[in-house]
Amino acid sequence: MSAISVVNLKKYYRVYQKESGLIGSFKSLFYRQYQDVKAVDDISFSINEGELVGFIGPNGAGKTTTLKVLSGLLYPTSGQVQVLGYMPYQRRPEFQKQFSLVMGQKNQLWWDLPALESFILNKEIYEIPEPQFQQTLTELIKMLDLKEFLKVQVRKLSLGQRMKLELVAALLHSPKVLFLDEPTIGLDVVMQKKIRDFIRIYNQKFKATIILTSHYMNDVKELCQRVIIIDKGRIFFDGKLKEIIRKYANYKTLEIFFSQPVEKKAFSIIPGALIKTYNPSRAVFKIKRSKINTVAAKFLTKFPVADLNITESSIEDIIREVFAGRDLS
Repeated sequence: MSAISVVNLKKYYRVYQKESGLIGSFKSLFYRQYQDVKAVDDISFSINEGELVGFIGPNGAGKTTTLKVLSGLLYPTSGQVQVLGYMPYQRRPEFQKQFSLVMGQKNQLWWDLPALESFILNKEIYEIPEPQFQQTLTELIKMLDLKEFLKVQVRKLSLGQRMKLELVAALLHSPKVLFLDEPTIGLDVVMQKKIRDFIRIYNQKFKATIILTSHYMNDVKELCQRVIIIDKGRIFFDGKLKEIIRKYANYKTLEIFFSQPVEKKAFSIIPGALIKTYNPSRAVFKIKRSKINTVAAKFLTKFPVADLNITESSIEDIIREVFAGRDLS
């Protein structure tokens, strides 16, 4: 059963275009030019209950705008959107009690108060029964190891500690749908892993439907089997993460260590070997998947090879190349 359904969603903004300088300001008093910005341009997808889906794309691709429409913060220009059977823009209280939106760059905790005070406020806002509140809070605090920070002013906590507490605040009412917009942004690698582990455990334990946006590919790689890739407001891939690796990873990396120095120009005798990095004793090449064995064999026969490694392109490199070569105009 679909928890989230999006059909032909569009969200356009009308943006005023002002000429520079005093003359431009004077002209704007009588005549103004506007441009339509297509933040989200006719996208469709559905997500089943309990799925954890990566929603990725470059800056300005339309990710956050889509999440804001799904959470009811923005009204769609056109299209049909349903979350848990509700139309988000109607902002019905019974719907608002069943989802959470966590934005890594926005705070919902009161800065000068201990986090516990914000939790108690959320309890009243969401009308959570006291026994349920205590049970959920205890469970979340234990999962995230936050007991010693509950009564500390939020402004005195580290970014990682605050992010954990932000997650607790968002989950106190046990939402069925969770929108996570860059939840690990700005965190160190250790804290990123702790947040990822928590998201995975929460998804498995409570069967929550989760959409995750992130610029850290480790978040997506470790958490999401399915990814939706958006660019310029339009979706151009929706499927298994391993499928995009198979579909777009046309190259492998060949790393060669030489037993004696080799000049760069000598590699011209081997077609199809694109040099990524080079020094006289080591070179790294980008080679088409279909030619990797042939090219590696030529290097072994024509150069003093001490050792070589053949590796797959990283998911970061694949996504980067997809965006660099994608034209959706």
